[in-house]
Amino acid sequence: MNLIKNAFSDGPILIPYIAAGDPDQEATVEYVAALVRGGAKIIELGLPFSEPIADGPIIQEAINRALEAGMTPGKFFELVSRMDCEVPIVVMTYYNIVHQYGEIPIESFVSDSVKCGISGMIIPDLPVEEAELLLKICNEKGVDLIFIIAPTTREQRIKKIMEKISGFVYVQARLGTTGIHKDVSQTTYESLDRLRKYNIPKAVGFGVSNADQAAEIIGSGADGVIAGSVFVDMIDKGRMEGVSREDTNRLIEEKARELVRGIRGETENNKP
Repeated sequence: MNLIKNAFSDGPILIPYIAAGDPDQEATVEYVAALVRGGAKIIELGLPFSEPIADGPIIQEAINRALEAGMTPGKFFELVSRMDCEVPIVVMTYYNIVHQYGEIPIESFVSDSVKCGISGMIIPDLPVEEAELLLKICNEKGVDLIFIIAPTTREQRIKKIMEKISGFVYVQARLGTTGIHKDVSQTTYESLDRLRKYNIPKAVGFGVSNADQAAEIIGSGADGVIAGSVFVDMIDKGRMEGVSREDTNRLIEEKARELVRGIRGETENNKP
């Protein structure tokens, strides 16, 4: 059974992102559990890399904090193996780490991902044209390799990506890097329209932070909402303001529930 595709079987879902090791490993375990309690059906867990080119300032700072706290690929896999997570985990990282990991690079990374329970990978700096080896190993070991489609991705490349992709397609809602935005970009609708003919779950990320945005995205044809900066920002504010770990967990769970309500169409704007 494909755990990631199965996660979409009961309707549109929330896919939250946090950076592993921010501010420490034990906190990450608790935050993931809070997100699952809040209704997340897939967890996107960031493996920190020193040059996170697809990420905006909020996530970049979280990645830096995790690196300063000692997070490494080896510790990341140990951390995931301790989580006993009830939903699939997707690792989001950069190709430099994958390419240099272990005795047999790439194969070692995928093998250790499988051993600790990871179901999928997002590698934003790996073009589909250069992904053949990683894709081959992922297919052999039952790991979904998830590609990002940007507003500028041409139709010919979309077709090529859709021939290779598995799990779901990550639809980049707007140009630029990740972050918190107040509106849903027009490019979101345009991208979803272009992908409507492909029979694979479509999850929209980059900028989602509230229930109304989530409802609008699902109403436009998405099968999932990816939210990262909003959760990472809550974690950082809790750290900076001396909020207890217990209260931060509660706030994260509540925000996840809010986004899930939006995904289900249960927002203030949709009340009779």
